[in-house]
Parts: sequence; structure tokens; C-alpha cells
Amino acid sequence: MIASTYEGPADLRAMQELCSRLWSPRSRWHVGDLAWGRFQHTGREHEWPTRLWRAGGRTLAWGWVQPPGSLDLAVDPARPELAGEVLEWFAGLVPGERSVTVLETEEHLAAALRGAGYRPSDDGPFFTHLVRGLDGLPEPAPPPGFRLRAVDEARVPGRVAVHRAAFHPSRVTEESYRAVRAAWPYRADLDWIAETPDGEAAAYCLVWLDEARRVAEIEPTGTLPGHRRRGLARAVCLAALRAAREAGAEHAVVYPRGDDAYPVPGRLYRSMGFGPVARTVTWVMDGSGGA
Repeated sequence: MIASTYEGPADLRAMQELCSRLWSPRSRWHVGDLAWGRFQHTGREHEWPTRLWRAGGRTLAWGWVQPPGSLDLAVDPARPELAGEVLEWFAGLVPGERSVTVLETEEHLAAALRGAGYRPSDDGPFFTHLVRGLDGLPEPAPPPGFRLRAVDEARVPGRVAVHRAAFHPSRVTEESYRAVRAAWPYRADLDWIAETPDGEAAAYCLVWLDEARRVAEIEPTGTLPGHRRRGLARAVCLAALRAAREAGAEHAVVYPRGDDAYPVPGRLYRSMGFGPVARTVTWVMDGSGGA
């Protein structure tokens, strides 16, 4: 077994390989999550301690620390003991309060967290994993005069402006978005915007395709505040999902908030035929080392 520190894009691909190999509707990570999370902001690499565990040329586990004290991780269920090693590494980096979020269906991770003294928390937000097959997608129906199209280089500034307005305050910039566009497995034909009759970007949807698993992920989507409640998010998501189906996807996943504090995205995706398969659970450790 070799444990090594993350050094660059080749290691990200190794992390994505594990996610793709493990993917099912009941697993947490899609390859697009890692690409979007790693490249949407520039200059943050020093904030993200990341470690990989490998054997026989395959990645079997990884851990990615997010400030101030949360951990993302993936562990092959065939090697559940590695979850304990990832948690030990995390504790060495963050000796105080810390948290780990996993999907409720990842029983091997829940067992490791319980054994390490973590407890599940009912406080704070959680996310619901929604899935649908891509047969029978409705036709996109944007408002009259609006156009749906894939993002090209000329439309990057408008695409970034919509994201920054939809997720204000945001650290996404044109520079970081071009890094996203250069990352595997980004595809420009799966990155869509809705334009006003004047050519202004008003909404967007980025879809990531795992070709090996034939599953697409929506991550992220957003609408300018002044254009909300006009059906633009639904229309642009459907356009991007239809493009993913043409590219070979058979299913799609999306992870909206599931708690009552931010219900609109979940209602949108359910109206498009997505249904729940699992939710996230956050496990916590207090600063004394006890749950």
C-alpha cells in the first residue's frame, strides 16, 4: 500500500477513476464533482490537503480536507479498513472540531466513523441525491425570444457573470472557469446557457458525463436573479440533459439541498422527473477528540 500527497492533475484523474469505478445511484461522488470542486476557484490548492492510497496501480481511497475542518473521502468498500487510515490522517491535520459528510448508503464509511468516535448530526443542511433515466425527456420550452445554446469561448464572460450573480458572493472568475473548461471530463457541448432576445446570458446548466458509467451529473446550474421564475432553469437543464443523452448518457444525477432552508432547486428537479435515492449525513467530532 502506498499513501501519497496530491501533486496535480494526474492524481485528480486517479481520484476520479476510483469514483467512476464505485459509482452507482447509491454512491456519493461523480467524476464531475471532483473536476468542478478542484478548478472552480484559483489559488486555493494550498488550502486543500489531499492524500491518496494506492496498491497494484489502482486508487483504493482518497481524502480531501476542506477548511476549516471538514473531510471529503472515498474508499473502496472492498478495503473498508482504509477508511480508518483516512480518518487518522485527517485527525492529525485537524485536531480540533471536525466533520465528515457521507451518503447514508455508504455503510462502510459510517461504520468507520462510528468506530473512530464520530456521531451523526441532525443540525445544518443536507443534500438529497436525485436520479432519473434519460429516456422520455421533455422538450425544453424557454420563454418566447430566448435561445438555448452551448457555451463557446466568446460566451465565457457572460456565463461567468451569471454564476457570480446566482451564487453571490462567488470566487469563480473567468480565469478559473477556463481552468474548468480545460479539465477532464469537461465537454463544451454539455455546457449550456439561456440567452435573452438581446443576447445576454440569463441562465446556465453545466453537465458532466462519466462515459464509462453512462451517467451525467448537473453541477452547477443558476439563473440571474432578475430572470428567475420564468422557466429558464428548467429549459436550460433539459437542453443540457438532452445533449448528454445524445452523447451516450443513460441516467442523470443531481444533488440539491434537501432541508427546508433552500427548497426551490429540489422542487425544480423533481418536476423534471428526478427522484430521491439517498441523502447525505454529516458526522461530527468535538474539539476534545470525543463525539
